[in-house]
Amino acid sequence: AGGGRLLDKICKWYYNAAGFNKYGLMRDDTLHEDDDVKEALRRLPEHLYNERVFRIKRALDLSLKHQILPKDQWVKYEEDHHYLEPYLKEVIRERQERATWNKK
Repeated sequence: AGGGRLLDKICKWYYNAAGFNKYGLMRDDTLHEDDDVKEALRRLPEHLYNERVFRIKRALDLSLKHQILPKDQWVKYEEDHHYLEPYLKEVIRERQERATWNKK
């Protein structure tokens, strides 16, 4: 149990050290947009996509102004949910399935 708490503390420290949360971004907002991520983004419900676009535009604006959000507006480790992950897993699974099918 003690090892889990230590790992959780390290994860929280790393999350905050990365710095994207200071701009209001979530982890999934920072993923490199390869073909799989682009397809997962295309499948996102409109409200999730719009929220992502807002966060990214706000972060770009803050970055250009050399500012960060007030600390009470930073995305907290506990609040960051992997909104893109289910769609990305589905896209990867489908791509792997197609590759397996094409080998036959």
